[in-house]
Amino acid sequence: MTIGVGNNGAIQMGSVNVVTTSNTGLSIEHWAERLLDRIIYVSSERHDIIKHQAEAFKDQIRVAIIQHMTQAIKSDRTTLYNMLLKQGETEMAEIIRRLS
Repeated sequence: MTIGVGNNGAIQMGSVNVVTTSNTGLSIEHWAERLLDRIIYVSSERHDIIKHQAEAFKDQIRVAIIQHMTQAIKSDRTTLYNMLLKQGETEMAEIIRRLS
């Protein structure tokens, strides 16, 4: 939800989107789309050629975001795995390793 103050001093509220999952967190693809929505806006009112170029660029950025987020998650899991091993939590470490 976004809340802001309009030109007349009145409080304005934006839209709210709710996404739920069952027994999992939200996917990398979900977060990539949310990030893309904040970075790149493609107006439907633009010339078709410009719109297609913008959509192609957005697709390339989506791939890069997903690749880097995937690597970041794997890196974090490696850190967790090694921390758990150092603490003698081999079973928990193995669970984390299998998630990677």
